Amino acid sequence: MSAADMKIITVIGSGLIGRSWAMLFVSGGYNVKIYDNQPGQSARAIAEIKKQLVELEEAHMLRGELSAAQQLALLSSYDDLSQALDGAFFVQECVFEQLEVKQSIFHDMERFVGKDVILSSSTSCLVPSKVFSKVQNRSRCLVSHPVNPPYYVKLVELVPHPETAAAVMDTTHALMTKVGQAPVLLKKEIDGFALNRVQAAIIAESWRLVQDGVISVKDIDLVMSEGLGMRYAFIGPMETMHLNAPKGLEDYMSRYSENITRVLSSFGPVPDFCGEGAKSVINEMCELIPCDQQHLSARQERRDQFLMRLAKLKKD
Repeated sequence: MSAADMKIITVIGSGLIGRSWAMLFVSGGYNVKIYDNQPGQSARAIAEIKKQLVELEEAHMLRGELSAAQQLALLSSYDDLSQALDGAFFVQECVFEQLEVKQSIFHDMERFVGKDVILSSSTSCLVPSKVFSKVQNRSRCLVSHPVNPPYYVKLVELVPHPETAAAVMDTTHALMTKVGQAPVLLKKEIDGFALNRVQAAIIAESWRLVQDGVISVKDIDLVMSEGLGMRYAFIGPMETMHLNAPKGLEDYMSRYSENITRVLSSFGPVPDFCGEGAKSVINEMCELIPCDQQHLSARQERRDQFLMRLAKLKKD
């Protein structure tokens, strides 16, 4: 496929993640066709995107070199799948996180696209071998898993199907880089990918520490936001260790591996996140931030504002 053919991207699904992908792709100058099987929903999504693009431009946080008006002009909405897929070189699926729904949409898509069109899923927890099991040509399939909210958090995990062609991974990596994301390549599929496996480990131990009466909900969040997170916003755990010993990673492990192994061996079983024992943790969280829509929306807005400022800091 020539560069001249790589101008149109189709986004399947117009919810939060679909709208975010659309905003990212138009920021890179691509024509984006948004499809939703609910009549009128994709058009409403574009109206919401227009509002966000204008706000971002006013805040001097609009990504890409085009104005908000220029980016908006690159968007179009569709209720018909075949029309939405016409001319696309790349398709990003963002439908419900239900295996059967994703399998069905990819099966339907394959009827309307050429053999070189890349089919990508936004799934956060379903492995590619299951998502694409009903696709005939699986060499052009992969998962491109974003982090919410994608416009401010740039990481994208690229996860191959066992049959995914290397060229498909390379093309997708180049595309994500061009639109300003930070793609990472997984060499093979694994349940939870990389990000959610690391996140699950943090969640599990944080939950255990609170549930076992070692620390409060408020303070375990401070351990991350005012401790580990301060470093991890700029360097990861491997580089953190590498820099925390005079002679690098090997020196670090020679000093601390015994302590790390001892602590790891003391970790308890996977917590019960939904049973009777979970109620005290949940209640403590809800006392800090009530779980009604007003309070949650305010904290989500606060989170996004902080992420916007952090993204600008990292860019500068």
